[in-house]
Amino acid sequence: MSSENERPEQGPTGGAGEQLALIRETVRKAEEPRAKPRSWRAAKLASGLPVARVLVDKGLIHLDQFFDYSVPEPMDEQAQPGVRVRVRFGARVVRGRREGGELHDGFVVARLPESDYRGPLAPLAQVLSPEPVLGPELLRLCRAVADRYAGALADVVQLAVPPRHARAESRAVPQAPAPPAKPDPGSWARYATGPGFLDALATGANPRAVWTALPGPHWPDELARALAATLASGRGALAVLPDGRAVARVDAALTALLGEGHHVVLTADSGPEERYRRWLAVNRGAVRGVIGTRAAMFAPVADLGLVALWDDGDSSHAEPHAPQPHARDVLLLRATDEQAAFLLGGLSVTAEGAQLVDSRWALPLTAPREQVRAAAPLVRTVGDGDQARDAAARAARLPSLAWQVTRDALLRGPVLVQVPRRGYVPRLACERCREPARCARCAGPLELAESGALHCAWCGRPEAAWHCRECAGTRLRAQVVGARRTADELGRAFPKVPVRTSGRDAVLARVPDQPALVICTPGAEPVADGGYAAALLLDGWALLNRPDLRAGEEALRRWLTAAALVRPAAEGGTVVVLAEPGLRPVQALVRWDPAGYAVRELAERAELGFPPVSRMASVTGTAAAVSDLLENAQLPDDTDRLGPVPVPVAPPGRPRRMADPPPGERWERMLLRVPPGSGGSLATALKTAQVARMARKHFEPVRVRMDPPDIG
Repeated sequence: MSSENERPEQGPTGGAGEQLALIRETVRKAEEPRAKPRSWRAAKLASGLPVARVLVDKGLIHLDQFFDYSVPEPMDEQAQPGVRVRVRFGARVVRGRREGGELHDGFVVARLPESDYRGPLAPLAQVLSPEPVLGPELLRLCRAVADRYAGALADVVQLAVPPRHARAESRAVPQAPAPPAKPDPGSWARYATGPGFLDALATGANPRAVWTALPGPHWPDELARALAATLASGRGALAVLPDGRAVARVDAALTALLGEGHHVVLTADSGPEERYRRWLAVNRGAVRGVIGTRAAMFAPVADLGLVALWDDGDSSHAEPHAPQPHARDVLLLRATDEQAAFLLGGLSVTAEGAQLVDSRWALPLTAPREQVRAAAPLVRTVGDGDQARDAAARAARLPSLAWQVTRDALLRGPVLVQVPRRGYVPRLACERCREPARCARCAGPLELAESGALHCAWCGRPEAAWHCRECAGTRLRAQVVGARRTADELGRAFPKVPVRTSGRDAVLARVPDQPALVICTPGAEPVADGGYAAALLLDGWALLNRPDLRAGEEALRRWLTAAALVRPAAEGGTVVVLAEPGLRPVQALVRWDPAGYAVRELAERAELGFPPVSRMASVTGTAAAVSDLLENAQLPDDTDRLGPVPVPVAPPGRPRRMADPPPGERWERMLLRVPPGSGGSLATALKTAQVARMARKHFEPVRVRMDPPDIG
């Protein structure tokens, strides 16, 4: 009988005749003799190139290879290199014939006259789409990324090629617009080599630069002009930015410069179908300009002339899915393989950017010091020892200097307040002995809600009668004050001034040029029309004291991002940072010298053998699994082993993160460090050892990550 959704709709008189006809048709089909399935050998194959080499979409490290399939004659025309197909994988040989197997998607990577495999080949089951989406350049890039990160090619292809939407493929291909005219330098004239860099792009050259952008609102227009200059040469251009707000600013600048039709935006906000439609326009060569977030680093831009990355220190550029590539490394591979220009820009400079300049692979693109002084705000510091407070400043939890700067700046425009932590009071401690306050159930940190109630940040359990386990004290003090508590305190201190908040729950894009207090967490700073009159950077110690190799670099990057939104010092713009004045990141902010800080940071890392001077890999799993992998890995002779150390177990109630071991298991981590030039050998050795473990039926998981960004 038919299923319910196959029955015809009944009319108002009942429809009994229609049901009887449906039953007779079902019986007739059941009595018809069934055709025997043809064997795979019986299928007529395509002439000329009867073999398709296929990348099967199974991201297993021990299956990281191509597989050959026969091409039936009806699929000969459509089964071209780059198209999506469906194949049977895992078939068995029975009486000389391959039978069974599960259906999997894949990509044809080549058509061959014959196969190296001498047994019977399974035929392609289906051509899902005749659209070639995995071209040779994109396949070569994916292979290079997989090799660099000791990953599987299928995993990288999943990141590079978006899911298919048939309706998007059926739309007509627009005609590519003519190359635009070369743009004028605009604000690039403030940089000594800026106009020359644009000229080189417009004439078809491939310059490579690490760009330290001046503070202020001009960087989106400057990046747009670099893209426009490349498009004027008849080549393609690609820019990757950390978030949708930055993409929107560059998109608006490029549209104002060139008009519609010269570029597309690739972000998740546009939706799967619309994003695939735009990706197809790029893949078909109808559009040569691309602006997007992390996933756009693989965009198949035709005749690529420039790859640009903005703010490479932002953690959003690190892909969380296997094999976890970083956008900076992917674009470096593209620039080298496709002979394209390279632009690494930002308000700050990472140690990786300083290394590119130090090795002379790229040249610095900076402004003279007089231009920096003209564009930067005045930066003032307040150390931990400055406790001078008046009554109003005490209510706002601010030193007198910060209070005075805020009060004066609110007469001229909005004031930005950057708070390192979200929430109300996310960290509490005993007032008497300073012992952190923790949950009696799961040992998670206690936090204070706006209602005044205590609860655990991990399991959510309320804590009605807390007492300190060390000294039996019952009074608490705030270790860290969150953004919402700061907004309450400043609102009481300045009762006539509106208070706006921007954070994870709701991120503001822009604020008007009117007096207001804008409280935000790092990375959620909205742009103020006309710039902020002042900025307060609170609790600098919370950023500087993080147990991370990049703590100082990250603190300076976040401070510069906020301070760059403030008006120049000549217009009264002032930044107050609450951190110890003698610390190197604080001094770099005062002098507005991110490049100098990055150079010193690189020199120290070179002396200690830390990345990016060295290459590192982390191997994480149970002690037995890690030991088994390393014992069978042919590591380079100059490999330095650091560890092992235990991996912290996720406490009960806290959401499990990707790096946490499974519940009930104890994992450890080993760091492997090699000098420059041995990173490729290290990645190959670890990948080969993973394949060997799988071949020996050792399925206990071991996580291998190249160049982990979170080295403590």
